[in-house]
Amino acid sequence: VQLQASGGGLVQPGGSLRLSCAASGSIFMINHMGWYRQAPGKQRELVAAITRGGSTNYADSVKGRFTISRDNAKKTVYLQMNSLKPEDTAVYYCRMLASGNKYWGQGTLVTVSS
Repeated sequence: VQLQASGGGLVQPGGSLRLSCAASGSIFMINHMGWYRQAPGKQRELVAAITRGGSTNYADSVKGRFTISRDNAKKTVYLQMNSLKPEDTAVYYCRMLASGNKYWGQGTLVTVSS
């Protein structure tokens, strides 16, 4: 099983980015999909998560700015990030939970800077 994350890059404050993470291989009935981030010198933290049924939760710092969504048929999770701030700069990782197993993507760097 592999999770391929994409969509990171350099963006100015106030800008937007859309991250994608697609799973491939023998992974089925993905219950939980989420995005985490890790800034330099800080611990990895949950940004947003979504269940198979579509229930979501967000870190307080991104509520109202980020939106998580998923496409079960494509085994893909998305993170739409709007009104980006310099403090959103981090490596973003996707994670999926399926059949009692935990899978991580390789990370994609998001840099918010003018």
